[in-house]
Amino acid sequence: MARPLLSRRWAPYLFIAPFFLLFAVFGLFPLLFSIYLSLHQWNPAEGLHTMHWVGLENYWYAVTDPWFHDSLYNTVWFALVAGLPQHLVALPLAFFIHQRVKRGRNLLVGAYFVPYITSSVAIALIFTTLLSKDYGLVNAVLAELTRIPLLGSPLEAVLQSRGGAIDWLGDADTTKPAVAFVVFWRYLGWNLVLYLSALQVIDKDLYEAATLDGAKPWQQFRYITLPLLRPMMFFAVSLTIIGSLQLFEEPFILVDSERGASQSVMTSAIFMYRLAFSDGDFGTASAVSWLLFFLIAALTWLNAKLFGSDARGEHAAR
Repeated sequence: MARPLLSRRWAPYLFIAPFFLLFAVFGLFPLLFSIYLSLHQWNPAEGLHTMHWVGLENYWYAVTDPWFHDSLYNTVWFALVAGLPQHLVALPLAFFIHQRVKRGRNLLVGAYFVPYITSSVAIALIFTTLLSKDYGLVNAVLAELTRIPLLGSPLEAVLQSRGGAIDWLGDADTTKPAVAFVVFWRYLGWNLVLYLSALQVIDKDLYEAATLDGAKPWQQFRYITLPLLRPMMFFAVSLTIIGSLQLFEEPFILVDSERGASQSVMTSAIFMYRLAFSDGDFGTASAVSWLLFFLIAALTWLNAKLFGSDARGEHAAR
């Protein structure tokens, strides 16, 4: 009897080999090369033979660079102003939709979720038009609001101080809040879907028992919903931390890099991009990426301490 060309013992490894091959080429190799590159000074336009070993100098240069400090401040600012408040809105909103909205729930949730799956370029075009200084809808609405007796005078004074209209994406004072609003608006629906999916698996008998005991809706939310949502809160906040510290698309596309206001929204990811592709300093850019990785890992670990351990303890107690 002829011996099989391939033993059954090795057949499974053959079938999963394409995944490991692709992972090694497009995942593991870039990761290891970025570590190696962060310890060298290199301009890719000059070839691999020009790589020069500098050790930890790239890391030291990054942590002492004032531009990196500013970009890190902007990144943390966006995380606190646009990232974490999403949960303060998405969680109560998901609870309200779950409890009160019966008809058209899927349509409403889909409307909130659409910004998340919309192209970043399309979003940038829409908000660039809405926030335009000369013909934007936002400034047109503000101009109409100046006709209101009580609101008109202070609002008109603000507009006059800005030259008759607010340059939302060109003035350093307003660019950062404008971009933060876009980020908040875009990712609110994602967190809403996460919390709504977690709410739908909570046993309804708990709410019915609480209602019979005379618990009000806010009491049910405080003593039933929040404790049972801790695992999902840990997961959602972890995703927000990771996404906020990697923020790149919205400030990069919305704000023209040639204008001075772009510095007010320069995140660490944008700073890393400019180091690599504008300055040609790929070594320092790789060092910045790993510094950002360590920061994300530390904050995720802290979030696990705040949410994860409590969530696991409450789950074990139940």
